[in-house]
Amino acid sequence: MTGLRLNLPQADGSTRPYELAAPRQWVRRSEGFTSRVAFAAAHVVADPFADNTPGAPARLDWDATLAFRRHLWAHGLGVADAMDTAQRGMGLTWDTTSELIRRSAAEAVACGGRVACGAGTDQLPALGASGPSGSPSLDEVVAAYEEQLAVVEDAGAQPILMASRHLAAVARDADDYRKVYDRLLGQVRGPAILHWLGPMFDPALTGYWGSADVSAATETFLSLVRDHADVVDGVKVSLLDADHEIAVRSGLPTGVRLYTGDDFNYPGLIASGSDALLGIFAAIAPAAATALAALDAGDTAAYDEAFEPTVPLSRHLFGTPTYYYKTGICFLAWLSGHQDAFAMVGGLQSARSVPHLAEAFRLADQAGLLPDPDLAVARMRTFLALHGVAT
Repeated sequence: MTGLRLNLPQADGSTRPYELAAPRQWVRRSEGFTSRVAFAAAHVVADPFADNTPGAPARLDWDATLAFRRHLWAHGLGVADAMDTAQRGMGLTWDTTSELIRRSAAEAVACGGRVACGAGTDQLPALGASGPSGSPSLDEVVAAYEEQLAVVEDAGAQPILMASRHLAAVARDADDYRKVYDRLLGQVRGPAILHWLGPMFDPALTGYWGSADVSAATETFLSLVRDHADVVDGVKVSLLDADHEIAVRSGLPTGVRLYTGDDFNYPGLIASGSDALLGIFAAIAPAAATALAALDAGDTAAYDEAFEPTVPLSRHLFGTPTYYYKTGICFLAWLSGHQDAFAMVGGLQSARSVPHLAEAFRLADQAGLLPDPDLAVARMRTFLALHGVAT
């Protein structure tokens, strides 16, 4: 035991004594993995001295943001950047996003790391603010995607075609989705990743692929992939439904990967054949690297030992409302010493309650993911004192 103790607040207004477990020593695996491709979707670090309040232009601490990506590469993980974990659609503007893509791609070259970056349509006016109908045309959606694809590909990153709120708003049916994606996949320079992000992550994406019926949407999605299998590296499915993911995986053409985006069920899905592109990997990088190395070695016991304690943490961080999971990811990065301040673009550090973040602290400790317990406890005490909790 570490002997470090503090009182953690509970949801009922009480506090409960907690003693930290002994820290775990993880082995880094910087060379990557052979049995699976694994990306961690990285968050961005806000400049704590900037006006990163709701609605203000995003300003980042670039040194800390890039250092966090180096941390992920040092564990053998690829970096998925400019994704929803990086607060796309939740405070990160396209101007800042495009700079993030260029900087992250250049850093990947310098470090020998793998990077894939999201291309979407968020430079378009906010929904309800463009055109007589309040929504862009399909041609305008395609043009926005093309602009962002050019930035990603010119930077040397692998493109991830993100789900578009604008397309969800303007598409009348599955054929409209096909018109847009057929045009985009007909011009990508190299293998792309398609991202199906569910409404639990972004309610504006309800009914994506032209139907609120998941079976019908899945058939549209799979038919698109089959028709463009030569330029689709893989698909990322983020619906938090393990059975659905397995069904999608079985329907993919040979050579197209299923990158799990299921932050609830990832150990079983990866073990059974999915690759990974996960927001939780940013918070559990050492454990994820250890588990994937064990999978390479065929060591099931070590795989389970590394991953199993991380599942309660992930399910907690990604609990309803799921789209605020980013707050917990940032909080753990601060506790772990990857950034100097618990500050987020758009003021989202306030999006989770004190008891929620206290439980994240406890679960991260139980999973062996606080590399410096003294620092973590000192920062946790500061955070709790700021919120009137005696520790």
